[in-house]
Amino acid sequence: MKTFENIVICVFCSVGLSGCATFKSLNAEVPLYERVFIYSGTRLNWAALENDNATIRKLKAEAPRYPLVDLPFSFAMDSVFLPLAISAEIFH
Repeated sequence: MKTFENIVICVFCSVGLSGCATFKSLNAEVPLYERVFIYSGTRLNWAALENDNATIRKLKAEAPRYPLVDLPFSFAMDSVFLPLAISAEIFH
């Protein structure tokens, strides 16, 4: 039974990380002064859920295929990167 749980966890994590909006939005080919750093992955997922094309174009990143699955992972990664994102927003 433990093996089945491990497989489910691995599949869930790989689906979440395969389209991680945090990494997509931070790696976008956008000049540094135009980037949105604070919770950018969460914003990208939320925009994809609401079909907000203006925000997706502003972030200049491709939205993940399953934004609802990726949302908690991106929120967690954005929270981890928050101190760096705040300093990047202040000094860019």
